[in-house]
Amino acid sequence: MKITDRITKLVLARKPEVGARGFKRDIATTCGVSYEAVRQWFAGDTGNIKNDNLSAIAEGYDTTVDWLLSGKGEPPRRSIAGKTSVEPTKSAADLVQQMLAKHGKNLSDDARQKIAEAVEETAIEVKSGNVIPADFSGLRARPDEVLIPQYDIRAAMGHGQVPPDYNETIRNLIVREDVLREKGVTYTARNALAVITGWGQSMEGTINDKDPVIVDRGINEFVGDGIYVITWHGLLYIKRLQMCDEDHFWLISDNEKHKDQQARIEDVTVHAKVLLIWNARKA
Repeated sequence: MKITDRITKLVLARKPEVGARGFKRDIATTCGVSYEAVRQWFAGDTGNIKNDNLSAIAEGYDTTVDWLLSGKGEPPRRSIAGKTSVEPTKSAADLVQQMLAKHGKNLSDDARQKIAEAVEETAIEVKSGNVIPADFSGLRARPDEVLIPQYDIRAAMGHGQVPPDYNETIRNLIVREDVLREKGVTYTARNALAVITGWGQSMEGTINDKDPVIVDRGINEFVGDGIYVITWHGLLYIKRLQMCDEDHFWLISDNEKHKDQQARIEDVTVHAKVLLIWNARKA
């Protein structure tokens, strides 16, 4: 297995929500290297993957440099790599299944099945630092509903800045899937959906200050005209993106009082694509 194959396997194991289209951009953001450098690695120029790049990848995605260089099988986590046997992290559902097998012999098959299904339905595993851990014990989505957790934009920013008056007005949403379909909302995966709170006046008329916004974290690069959550020169924005030319984006503000800006593509990091504004207006 080539080193780039191992890097791909590692990133998708740790952050499956970024998908095949977004993992290169995620590597660049996580490891502090340019997207162009990462693109060249995967184009075959692996000689440019330096030791500090490997260390940043290992630290950013919780594995060892040894595995990146010559490892086989699943990428081990740094905290347990030194142990003789490595067990994968078990979900709540896995643990309950083990307990039922060991201690649930007096239960009927039907009862055991219902317990397992209930735990599987409510177990939510946080697989990246971009979702704020929360107690979902009283928040349960039905099979035809989608639970959309809050997105921690502070974690997504890395070295960037969050607006000082940013106010997380909504923690989590449960939305019926047919409502999303009726509104024409499509997304990369259920677990890529998240909710953030809009801020400022630059997108006023489309996204007003404190509007809840549903985003798709599985989109980490420009996929056509639309509204995106981006970092530009270390600052966080929600802007409408359009291609200006092969080297530049237009960063468009829907509020006519704010000027549109031209930005070099290599200076823009896409964190998510905006899918739906959950406007709440006083009657």
